[in-house]
Amino acid sequence: MVYSPLQAAAKYFQFYIHAANSKGHGTHSPFVFEFITKVMNDFTKYEDYERVEVIRTRMLADNTELLIQDLGAGSAITSSNRRSVASIAKTTVKPRKFGQLLYRMVKYYQPRTILELGTSLGITTSYLALANPQAKVITIEGASTIAAKARENFAALGLTNVESIIGNFDDILESVLMQNPGIDFVFLDGNHRQEPTERYFRQLLPHVHNDTLLIFDDIHWSKEMDNAWANIVQHEAVTCDIDLFYIGIISFRKEFKEKQRFAIRF
Repeated sequence: MVYSPLQAAAKYFQFYIHAANSKGHGTHSPFVFEFITKVMNDFTKYEDYERVEVIRTRMLADNTELLIQDLGAGSAITSSNRRSVASIAKTTVKPRKFGQLLYRMVKYYQPRTILELGTSLGITTSYLALANPQAKVITIEGASTIAAKARENFAALGLTNVESIIGNFDDILESVLMQNPGIDFVFLDGNHRQEPTERYFRQLLPHVHNDTLLIFDDIHWSKEMDNAWANIVQHEAVTCDIDLFYIGIISFRKEFKEKQRFAIRF
């Protein structure tokens, strides 16, 4: 079950009082200090931000109803299989703060092969693709009607480096990974349940390398996601994790001789 607003607020309060600030003071890990100072605290107003946010504004005003087959944990807002584009944009698309953080991560680390599980309306995908036009961005969406709307948005932005795939992650992830064996950057924002989230993580492991970054969305969205995140960060292949409460970042860098864990306010 998804946490209630009261439960979510209580969890965030506990996180906030124990998490480090976003200045980087006292952070002994060069990788994490660099992430905080060069990525999190990059306050440049990139022109791409406005380009993507124009699309978001358009989606928030679009009352077109879509028939949706939800293959994940569903929406915390509605159980209906008919939803307006505006409702999807309001409740399931990542807020600009996090879309722009992912943009800065891609811009700074320059991954060449990016995988996204859960395209939604393509807002976050667009941030990823614009941050490194030389990168190949593969994005998978289970709902064909939503994927079609995302493709319209990619066309409106003139994106040519996005490969949009429609299908159930369970059915097609393995074949996508076999065709793209070296994955540099992954954003998992699709199936918010414990077993599938952990399974996708295990499927990704043979395809990661020293510099690969995995970003998990909504890691404290529910008890299941709490459990999935706790199990993933304990895996022997994970050398560093950064908990930003709403998203979690995983690194496999071998220069970490001991497992390093960070919770940072953002």
